[in-house]
Amino acid sequence: MNPPSTATNRALSAAGLLRFPAEQRSKTNHAHRFHFPPPPPPPSRAPLQSPSRRSGASTPASSSPAAFNQHRRRSMSHGNCSQDATRASNGGATATGSPPPPPIADRKIVAGEAGFVLEDVPHLTDYLPDLPTYPNPLQDNPSYSVVKQHFVDVDITVAQKIVVHKNSPRGTHFRRAGPRQKVYFESDEVHACIVTCGGLCPGLNTVIREIVCGLYHMYGVSEVLGIEGGYRGFYARNTITLTPKVVDDIHKRGGTILGTSRGGHSTSKIVDSIEDRGINQVYIIGGDGTQKGASVIFEEIRRRGLKVAVIGIPKTIDNDIPVIDKSFGFDTAVEEAQRAINAAHVESISIENGIGVVKLMGRYSGFIAMHATLASRDVDCCLIPESPFYLEGPGGLFEYIERRLKEDGHMVIVIAEGAGQELLSESMRTMEQADASGNKPLQDVGLWISQKIKDHFARMRKMAINLKYIDPTYMIRAVPSNASDNVYCYLLAHSAVHGAMAGYTGYTVGPVNGRHAYIPFYRINESQRKVIITDRMWARLLSSTNQPSFLDPKEVARKKTEETHQPETSHNQLEAATAKQNE
Repeated sequence: MNPPSTATNRALSAAGLLRFPAEQRSKTNHAHRFHFPPPPPPPSRAPLQSPSRRSGASTPASSSPAAFNQHRRRSMSHGNCSQDATRASNGGATATGSPPPPPIADRKIVAGEAGFVLEDVPHLTDYLPDLPTYPNPLQDNPSYSVVKQHFVDVDITVAQKIVVHKNSPRGTHFRRAGPRQKVYFESDEVHACIVTCGGLCPGLNTVIREIVCGLYHMYGVSEVLGIEGGYRGFYARNTITLTPKVVDDIHKRGGTILGTSRGGHSTSKIVDSIEDRGINQVYIIGGDGTQKGASVIFEEIRRRGLKVAVIGIPKTIDNDIPVIDKSFGFDTAVEEAQRAINAAHVESISIENGIGVVKLMGRYSGFIAMHATLASRDVDCCLIPESPFYLEGPGGLFEYIERRLKEDGHMVIVIAEGAGQELLSESMRTMEQADASGNKPLQDVGLWISQKIKDHFARMRKMAINLKYIDPTYMIRAVPSNASDNVYCYLLAHSAVHGAMAGYTGYTVGPVNGRHAYIPFYRINESQRKVIITDRMWARLLSSTNQPSFLDPKEVARKKTEETHQPETSHNQLEAATAKQNE
């Protein structure tokens, strides 16, 4: 594959996509090496200067984060009102609204040879270019003395796609997570905080524990605050001092010791609180709505020119966050769902024409239902939001249930909470507005479909059925994480800590093809991950349950066509920029 042409690079530069010159790479396998210089300040924003540089005034004697940030806040207070008005008039995020995606020119995208694209994450030096660096204390840590290579090279990246055609472009890459040789915070300078938002999920306490212990044991950081009650806790609740002793055994409990809530996102109040408390590392644990809020907080912190790193740790039990391999808590949810499915199976086989219906989590994505079904092998039908189904008529659900009962005398149905919502009658649909997280309330599809099945067989008068409905939703959310998720949460937390100490900000962390990486907020906020019903994984489920697909063949062909012609975001941008240059 030939490298991008000069015209292509000019087009990328004109569109703001080519931020740094591309140079020759060296050959590696999944993690690619790509050299580029340290990020310069954004061209649209002049480097911020302290009052001493502009007017000759002396800088504050104290070097604490609070003094540094308050000093910079005073120097930038002039004109803040006009900037806020401009942001609002341009459709910027409101106190409770979702942020717009960053302009393409603000995205740090590097193009290289053979279709290589690095979607980089922001760095504190993007807007604070004169920050000093310090040696990483890990080099003197006895626990890491046996490690062959202490630090991750700055030019190592992780490929988003590793299964490609031999002639395919190299595609999108992300920065590899891990400790860097130089850090931008001294140990006694760090004042970190942790906040948990949104619904409960197994592993929340484990992530909290490992952030606290990672900061303390790897970097000697002892100042960590826990923000109580979600986002509104920044300005309406107390804080908890977190130490390794306080968090020692919290991973054995479900829920979150910090408490949580939905909504309550007031950007100005939150950033004011961060600044007033002297916090300079913010770890935000939550789902897609929470990460959108974290993106807004980062943008406001960058606008004020504060030395504050904002790190998101993705949490969603539904596993619907894109780019990353999976979310923490998902493995535990699948494992716990087995208990409910097993109970439904025991109930159904213990009585003539027994039917067990189990409702599992999955508002928009059916990953828990699909994986729990495949793991159980006792499920006869799995219904998820991505795969429409119908009740009446040939090939419908009722016909399949009747056939299965005649053949086996029992049946287990697993249904995700977001499945079949379009089938609910208008009289049953809720007229309530979305909740504080922006989620529309769902009717209990499990109760609804259970009643529909009962009504259908009551009308037929051919077959008496015995149906049992089980809803383990909140029991699953509240359990502690299992061994697999505990290890995963440990790696997530440490990757987040390494990135913050290295000066990266405005990113979320997660595994991409088994390698932890730093991912820009906009990549995980722009879409939701869903089960692909034309993929082999869904075909394996259909083979396991022997259920019909409930799909029209024309609909299947249409979905395959859409997925085949769906390019990566970076390739779209590359083609658009090139086309614009050629006009």
